[in-house]
Amino acid sequence: MKRRAVIYTADAGDDLDHIYDVVALASSATTADRYDSRIRAFCERLDYGSERGSRRDDVRPDLRIIGFERRITVAFVVEPERVVILRLFYGGANWSDDLAEGDVN
Repeated sequence: MKRRAVIYTADAGDDLDHIYDVVALASSATTADRYDSRIRAFCERLDYGSERGSRRDDVRPDLRIIGFERRITVAFVVEPERVVILRLFYGGANWSDDLAEGDVN
C-alpha cells in the first residue's frame, strides 16, 4: 500500500470549525477539542491504505465516503500522491447534493 499526504480543502476546514462550534455549544470546549482531535486523527490515517470507504462515482468522479463515529460523513478523493478531504458532514447532513460535480473546490 502506498502512503499519501492528507490535505483538507477550505470547505473541509470550515466544516471542522462548524462541528467544533456545534459540539462546544452543546457540551463544552474541552469535549469539542477532544472530538476535533479524534476526527483529525481519523482523517490523517487515510494516508495509508487510502482506498477505503464507499466509492460514489454516481455523485462525483472518484468520490469516496466513509463514516466516523456514526455522526460524521467524510468525503474525500484519492489522488496519486495525496488524499484530499473535500468535506465533513455532521449529523446526517445531505452530502450528496453538496458534492455534485463542480460544487467543491
